[in-house]
Amino acid sequence: MDVKEFHEVLKILESDARTSAKQISDMTGIPRAEVSKLIKQAEDERIILKYKAIINWEKVVDEQVWAWIEVKVTPEEEVGYDAIAQRIYRFPQVASAFLASGTYDLVILVNGRNMHEVGDFVAQKIAPIKGVQEVTTHFMLKRYKEAGAILNGEEEVKRQPVVL
Repeated sequence: MDVKEFHEVLKILESDARTSAKQISDMTGIPRAEVSKLIKQAEDERIILKYKAIINWEKVVDEQVWAWIEVKVTPEEEVGYDAIAQRIYRFPQVASAFLASGTYDLVILVNGRNMHEVGDFVAQKIAPIKGVQEVTTHFMLKRYKEAGAILNGEEEVKRQPVVL
C-alpha cells in the first residue's frame, strides 16, 4: 500500500473511529483485507494510539468544568521541559498537555466537577512543583466544536460511502 492510501485510511478513522474496514474499503477502493492489515499495523506501531468518542457532556452531566492552564517553567538541565511536563500530565485531571511557544511553556487541558475543584488542583498540585514559575487558568465557558465535531446543532455529512 502506498503512503497516500495509508494517510487516506488514517484520515477516515480519525474522522470516525467506528468506520469499519469494509466501509473504508468501499470508500477508498482498497481491498478490505488490506485495510484490516493496515489498521492492525498502525495499532502495533503506535501510529493509532487510541479510539475515542467525543461526548457532549452538557447533555449528560449537570456540571463539568474544563480549563486551559498555561504554565511558565524553568527547564531542568539535561531534560528540558520533559520532566516537569511528565509530572503534570500524569495527574488524572489532565486530559491533554502540550509544549508551546510564546509567553508560557506548557498548556494543559484539565477538567473537574466545578471551578473550585479545578482551582484547588492548580493551587495544590501544579503551582508547588519545583520549576513552575507562573500559572494562568482560563476556564472554558462554552464548547462549540471539539476534535472536528460540532457539539450543538446538526453536523453536515462530508463523505458518503461509495457502493458499487
